[in-house]
Amino acid sequence: MAYTALYRKFRPSNFDEVVGQEAITRTLKNQLKTGRISHAYLFCGTRGTGKTSIAKIMARALNCEHPTEAGPCNECPTCKSILNETSINVVEIDAASNNGVDNIRDIKEQVQYPPTFGRYKVFIIDEVHMLSSGAFNALLKTLEEPPQYVIFILATTEVHKIPITVLSRCQRYDFKRISVDTISQRLKKLCKAEGVDIEDRAVDYIAKAADGAMRDALSLLDECISFLQNEKITFDAVLDILGASDISIFDSLLDGITAGNTIDVLNILNDAVTDGKEIGQFVTDFLWYLRNILILKSTQNDSTLVDMSQQNLQNLKEKASAVSKETLMRYIRNLSELSNKLKSATQKRVVAELEFIRLMTPQMEENLESVLERLSKLESGIRVGR
Repeated sequence: MAYTALYRKFRPSNFDEVVGQEAITRTLKNQLKTGRISHAYLFCGTRGTGKTSIAKIMARALNCEHPTEAGPCNECPTCKSILNETSINVVEIDAASNNGVDNIRDIKEQVQYPPTFGRYKVFIIDEVHMLSSGAFNALLKTLEEPPQYVIFILATTEVHKIPITVLSRCQRYDFKRISVDTISQRLKKLCKAEGVDIEDRAVDYIAKAADGAMRDALSLLDECISFLQNEKITFDAVLDILGASDISIFDSLLDGITAGNTIDVLNILNDAVTDGKEIGQFVTDFLWYLRNILILKSTQNDSTLVDMSQQNLQNLKEKASAVSKETLMRYIRNLSELSNKLKSATQKRVVAELEFIRLMTPQMEENLESVLERLSKLESGIRVGR
């Protein structure tokens, strides 16, 4: 039997299984209960937050013969045909590859015919922002006044690209990024169900690396399971597999930069490359490390916006007291620019080394943060001289 990826195997089958989007699932459940069904929905938000999953659950719930409190029963013939993708009442369209006027004309043709069984004909248009302007215009009239048996569910990751005329015709639901804690709990539950032995620190790191996307977290976990087979998944192993770095490396890197120790900094960068770390990911991880220090420094050590263990948190608080806010802001700004440069650079290592050397020589820059850092170093030198 063919292997099924974790994100497909554990795709939610009803509203109660969806995590991190409680406000949306509660609203949709109440609409189904009271019969206040809209003719068009717009699900928008970042990737992997449940837009398509909830759209499919909604499509089944609308046509389910024996609906439950959690949505569809998933057992009746109608639910099973939709789950098996054999139902002609639920039409899924990928707007990325079907984005022309002719594709919308096909939809308008299908809209004319009522469902053969069930109550509604549901059209799920994924990545709807990819439709051409002509296709959007062709869709407008149908979207505004569809037959009573037709419901549109549009999904997008880039809502700003959708014409206001379409937005005004839909009920909009904004899917938020899923918290690290929620993703972590879900992964631990799935690992237990799959019999996977994994350290809590490893799960927490995968949850954080997913950046609010449950699908990304499951894909990363799948990658780790495949690499280690039946071995225990440790924190260090996850760092190796994902090409990430332990926080202690960033401690040494920051110390080297603030001390202006070029040899130490370039050696750390060289070790990261030698160990197989991807330079872009290394810079991104270091950016987040600096961001966490800046947050602690700007909020009098309030840790609510920083997701990490108490041990690492205490370490960051010590770092925050040793570096000025202006210096941190300069580092973050320069490294953000470096992150963008690396996406198109052919010699990534050379570009990264140049930027790290520039971080240690503020005299090369003329912005306010660099001037303040140079003054701070002069003041420190004068105090030592006294």
